[in-house]
Amino acid sequence: MSKDVYKEFSDSVDREVAKLVDRTNREAARAVDRALGRTGAARAFDTARWQRRLDELLATHRVPGAALAVLADGEIHELAGGILHTGTGVETTTDSVFQIGSVSKGYTAALILALADAGKLDLDRPVVTVLPEFALADAEAARTITPRQLLNHTSGIEGDYVNDTGRGDDCLARYVDGTRDVGLTNPPGATMSYSSTAYNVLGRIVEVITGLTWDEALRELICEPLGLRHTMTLPEEVLRFRAAMGHMGEPGEDPVPTPLWNMLPRSAGPYGGISATAADVVRFARMFIDGGTAPDGIRVLSAAAVEAMLTREVEMPDQWFLGAHWGLGWGLFEWDGARGFGHDGSTFGQLAYLRAIPEKGLAIALLTNGGGAAPKVHEALCRELSAELAGVAMPAFGPGDNPPTVDTEPFIGRYKREGFLMTITAPAGGDSGDGGDGVLNLRYEGVEGLAGTFDPLVWHLTPVSDTPAKTVFAGRRNDKDAWIPVVFYALPDGTRYVHFGVRATARTA
Repeated sequence: MSKDVYKEFSDSVDREVAKLVDRTNREAARAVDRALGRTGAARAFDTARWQRRLDELLATHRVPGAALAVLADGEIHELAGGILHTGTGVETTTDSVFQIGSVSKGYTAALILALADAGKLDLDRPVVTVLPEFALADAEAARTITPRQLLNHTSGIEGDYVNDTGRGDDCLARYVDGTRDVGLTNPPGATMSYSSTAYNVLGRIVEVITGLTWDEALRELICEPLGLRHTMTLPEEVLRFRAAMGHMGEPGEDPVPTPLWNMLPRSAGPYGGISATAADVVRFARMFIDGGTAPDGIRVLSAAAVEAMLTREVEMPDQWFLGAHWGLGWGLFEWDGARGFGHDGSTFGQLAYLRAIPEKGLAIALLTNGGGAAPKVHEALCRELSAELAGVAMPAFGPGDNPPTVDTEPFIGRYKREGFLMTITAPAGGDSGDGGDGVLNLRYEGVEGLAGTFDPLVWHLTPVSDTPAKTVFAGRRNDKDAWIPVVFYALPDGTRYVHFGVRATARTA
């Protein structure tokens, strides 16, 4: 046997032995966790009971269909309910594919961390060292923004820049060419403001470093090693499977199908273009629970990279919507002392939710095809599953029985970012209208290029807490809506901001 052949054979044996040892160690660790009760599982997963609960919630909240996957005690449990399309009546099954929207950002973040792992990218050097062509309306900001700031949403880049640059493999390159006209919500590093635009820049970084399209890199570096056979990015791939159709409708109404299956262009891929089954989303989340390895022992991310993605980087002004902190790609929360991560996603008529608590071995993915009350289905299932399978209580958000008295005058005014205007007003005559009982109204509407694209929306705000650093309100449009956080605060330079929908918007008048 030649030296080269022997070395190749020896290396192959070493790799297989390493995989076996890694897998054996992880299985042993899970057995110890189960013996010590560290999984928090109070009982075995009762598939029939959770199926009944899923069906009940879908019917109550008029959500056409959903798929649910739960990782508990080392096993993935899959459920499905309802129908994929109210026009066809096709049944939702566990192998049905849904659009997962912004949950896709976690996958793009994992690609970036894999490149940093390999020494091909420095997260703290400016983006322009990799993408010399990267430009923004603020030239100085473009020269200083780093990949880390893109990952943790502190870049300040306006978050909702959509540009259909075609179906070609150059769509992301052309998208980044267009960001030269995109402005900032805030100075880089000054505050957290969710930015889909930033994640498309990250996607382009992946392409430049790997020489692959973002879609190819996702498949080769993430999907294939993890065995994600029902995770895809292009419509022609989705056509191979049973796919959900989005539906639109207000809470309490029967939703109707959206006019198009997907209104996002291919260039939206890194921030929101993945379609998958619920079980595949949980399989992806499981990698972070297992320290960066696939079930067969293949290492996809280093343990250090996983830890970096789950380490608190930024405190959120809004502590409730997606977690109290943000890491490198994930929203981070803590329930009863147990740390977790997750993300929400929405496209036109489809909503996706992922929550995971690594130390409990729990991951929950719920994919839905619309209806205004889908968030209530997620909240109920996540709360009940977390309590039963992990022994932790998911906190609720909303005003208390005796809301604090707040001086609302400093918050009244206009808050604007590109394409969107929020106007904060006092209710006329003390009545917020539409059944609202808030002390302020928040009117949200599209302006400039988004003018007239949707009817203005009004939330009625009730105080939750008031401190020198920030004042928190709970907002809802009517008594059928879930409460959402609305946070007013100021930067050190005195600029007033409102944090709403995980985005920072400066007061302009």
